[in-house]
Amino acid sequence: MPTSPFGQSPALEPHRAREAAESFGADAERYDRTRPRYPDALVEAVVAASPGPDVLDVGCGTGIASRQFRAAGCRVLGVDVDPRMAAFARRGGSAVEVAAFEHWDPAGRSFDAVVAAQTWHWVDPAAGAAKAAAVLRPGGRLALFWNVFQPPPEVAAAFDEVHRRVLPDSPHNPWAAPALPGYSLLFDKAAHGVRGTGAFDEPERWRFDWERPYRRDEWLDQMPTAGVAGLVPPDAFAALVAETGEALDALGGTFTMGYAAVVVTAARTA
Repeated sequence: MPTSPFGQSPALEPHRAREAAESFGADAERYDRTRPRYPDALVEAVVAASPGPDVLDVGCGTGIASRQFRAAGCRVLGVDVDPRMAAFARRGGSAVEVAAFEHWDPAGRSFDAVVAAQTWHWVDPAAGAAKAAAVLRPGGRLALFWNVFQPPPEVAAAFDEVHRRVLPDSPHNPWAAPALPGYSLLFDKAAHGVRGTGAFDEPERWRFDWERPYRRDEWLDQMPTAGVAGLVPPDAFAALVAETGEALDALGGTFTMGYAAVVVTAARTA
């Protein structure tokens, strides 16, 4: 689920848009309720490739990925820039410290894995990779991952038509083209930052395809958690939600969204 406000161009330095990065805590409960989780196979692969159970979750938000890694037997510390998101995550049992990752003080602590779930585009790719290298133990695993929309063609066409009609002048239409090519630019940029540290082996890209069924009201409920919600006037966004609901009614009121969960990952060298 893209949280970047940059539509099909998520590589346009979203880490500089701090106000957008810090906006998602306005309704932390909705964010946690509606955001998709990550496939168990992804979590299992990261845990298996890490030398131990100590995980640092960068941009942990409400603790969605943190809870999944804890369920897999890990000890997890979260770092998030938004105190509202951090407070929600703590209520769910997560340990969280509030800071921008680039400026966070690890206080001498080190970890077996550093993960970032749907958040690394909010982190400076060079400074973030250097900080990850500094806190990872030798052989430790850096795993940066995103869920990328893979909608059925009829759903993509319907959502695209609604966006073009309601927001004809907006460049932020996530349905105008397949999302994965745009995200590939983001993945390449993340890998470039990792290479630039000289502290990791060659980054790899893992992909885990999965699906989630949605009812009409479930899809509409998550729409305010997308980056585009804060980029258009409230009345226009309300119209977007309403007309998306009508489009889903025309499709039968339910659909299955495909996701490609993509991981950019590398091991810390000795």
